[in-house]
Parts: sequence; C-alpha cells; structure tokens
Amino acid sequence: QVQIAEFGGDLVQPGGSLGLSCVVSGDDISIDTMSWYRQAPGKQREFVARITIGHRTAYSASALGRFTISRDNGRKFMYLLMNNLKIEDTAVYYCNILSDGAEYWGQGTQVTVSS
Repeated sequence: QVQIAEFGGDLVQPGGSLGLSCVVSGDDISIDTMSWYRQAPGKQREFVARITIGHRTAYSASALGRFTISRDNGRKFMYLLMNNLKIEDTAVYYCNILSDGAEYWGQGTQVTVSS
C-alpha cells in the first residue's frame, strides 16, 4: 500500500520562503514522476512543478524562477523550495506520484501567504 505524507505548510509573509516535503512509503514501490499541485479556495487544482526519476524538472509559469523542486530517489522524498512567495500562492499543496502506471495523491498541506 502506498502512503504519501506532505509536510511544511505554514503561514508566511509575502516575499518570504517556505519548504514543502513529500515522503512516500510503501514496499517495493518504484516511483517515476513526482509532482506538486495546488488548489486555492474556489479554484481548480493546478500543476506547480514536477521532477522525473532522472531529475528532469518542469514548472508552471507562476512557479518558474521562484520555486525549486528536488528529490531523493533512495529515500522516496521530494522537496519544494518556494521563494518570494506571493499572496496568490496561498493554497493547499498536494504531492502526486506516478508509479508503475498508477497515480497517487497525498492529503495536502496548507500554505497561507499573508501579511
């Protein structure tokens, strides 16, 4: 059984930084692509960033230049460093993984950017 846990959501001021972690557990699981998505109140869930098993990355236009995604394949761990946060970054951030053709989601962690 695959379990995903996200950590690091918090209240931060505009212009501040925050790091989100995603930890995956499960026996004999092989993780392909790992991604971050987010969902703001009243809006659809949207893509933020992804990283392949070969560490190729992609970012949304909003995240590009401000966010950095990384992963540790051995520890089944993914990290999102968010800099220069804006009020519009406020959302629940979700970890998403693709493994052997199946897709899994975490429960999300709340990020609130407010002064």
